[in-house]
Amino acid sequence: MARGLMWLPLLALIIWLAWRGWKEYQKVEGYRIWSEQFDKAKYDIYTVLGYKDNIITWGMPTPKGIKDLQTFSLQDVKDIRLLVGNNIIDWDDSENQGKATLEFQLVEPKQPIKILFTDSTLASQWGQYLLNLAKNT
Repeated sequence: MARGLMWLPLLALIIWLAWRGWKEYQKVEGYRIWSEQFDKAKYDIYTVLGYKDNIITWGMPTPKGIKDLQTFSLQDVKDIRLLVGNNIIDWDDSENQGKATLEFQLVEPKQPIKILFTDSTLASQWGQYLLNLAKNT
């Protein structure tokens, strides 16, 4: 019996890991279905992002679907900056910087829109892509 009780915490850990894996699978599957409507999309544990017809849509992935969806037009963007922490960094200096934020400065005097990424390199690639699209519109 003592040996059985010794394995109980391990069993609990395995069950918890399986439950967390199922929840993450539900998030990714919800994103996959949501992203089919976009020309280009990205999944991140913090934010999902989609682009189609000069409209950027983003929200938060959850096991029950995408929540807090917001949109804006690239035509309203005057500048896009890459932030690591509160520091603006150059697009080419984004290698291995960790968490990053794309900050969209809008033409109208509104608060900038900030979209969080877990990987600064991916944020840089998206920022450059969207900046090029914004300049061409």
